[in-house]
Amino acid sequence: MNKENIKKVVLAYSGGLDTSIIIPWLKENYNNCEVVAVSGNVGQADELEGLEEKALKTGASKLYVLDLTDDYVDNYIIPCVKAGALYEEYLLGTSHARPCIAKALVDIALKEGADAIAHGCTGKGNDQVRFELTIKRFAPDMPIIAPWREWDIKSREEEIDYAEAHNVPLKINRETNYSKDKNLWHLSHEGLDLEDTGNEPQYEKAGFLEMGVSPIQAPDTPTYVELEFVQGAPVALDGKKMSAKEIILALNEIGGKNGIGLLDIVENRLVGMKCRGVYETPGGAILYKAHSVLETLCLDKYTMHEKQKLAVTYGELVYNGQWFTPLREALAAFVDKTQERVTGKVRLKLYKGNMINAGVWSPYTLYSEEIATFGESNYNQKDAEGFINLFGLPIQVQAMSDMGKLK
Repeated sequence: MNKENIKKVVLAYSGGLDTSIIIPWLKENYNNCEVVAVSGNVGQADELEGLEEKALKTGASKLYVLDLTDDYVDNYIIPCVKAGALYEEYLLGTSHARPCIAKALVDIALKEGADAIAHGCTGKGNDQVRFELTIKRFAPDMPIIAPWREWDIKSREEEIDYAEAHNVPLKINRETNYSKDKNLWHLSHEGLDLEDTGNEPQYEKAGFLEMGVSPIQAPDTPTYVELEFVQGAPVALDGKKMSAKEIILALNEIGGKNGIGLLDIVENRLVGMKCRGVYETPGGAILYKAHSVLETLCLDKYTMHEKQKLAVTYGELVYNGQWFTPLREALAAFVDKTQERVTGKVRLKLYKGNMINAGVWSPYTLYSEEIATFGESNYNQKDAEGFINLFGLPIQVQAMSDMGKLK
């Protein structure tokens, strides 16, 4: 990349610590280039307040705030729910938001005639890969500027020093400087005391949790929810027809009050290191649970087992930033086929962080009470004898061979 050719840069802008200082840094290090800030609204709520004023004050020529919430839910979140995709128990909240944002970022960069795209992802993290693989997919010749891989700043404390020296306003301080990512699906916490795996997260401390409460602080009475699905996608909550986005937002409130969806894990990052994260995903945890319960009725054994195996691959692809790849798209087609009969209703009882099955119904159920009953039925138990003889024949032949009895 020839820096002298960089006249206009489109920056993925959140208004957080990293991207706030990148604006003056770009202007200092790239010929006082024009910086166009782009913020993708994926449901980070109050984090968008005052963003335009802040971006302009720190040197951006303009700010785009793009409402990506419906696109994010319908085209990224719900496909992962239907797939049952996880990464080491993590519900992929940051992972599937990045390709959504990055694709919109490329659209603005091409519209603006930008010479480069910049992002604030660190060289230690996964997000740099997620952003850049998406950029390569939709603008393969676009130069990418990643300041964390260029500048001399080595820590978040030094970032704060830089911000203070350049009069960049911050909403954080040195004592509460967790690295967070928030959207309508989740909130992640990293850094500070969490870097010591021996420290218990401060769930009961005021201000730590933002989407809910600790199970200890949840109500002493359970809350029931009923979710309806059509072909694997949620369509109604407690009998009320709603969009998937509306359902997620409502479940966030219900689940948060009941201490649902907290996860504390040490995960294996794509770049090779282990990292500890604490995640809040109240609505998402409920949605995954209910969908999984419904599939126990609607999927045959072999489809379910194969789907569970492929869900691991699906989750890894999403985590690794490979959303826009032939394999992820092929797996999505497989998932959609499996969901054709995943239609029905699930009731869950929420109680102090627990999600307890409280009923499931489907017009496509493969469960037969008449067949499964311990009472009298038309099932012929004598049929099992021939089945066992054939199923166990290889074991029997092997034993006879080992004993020298095979003729």
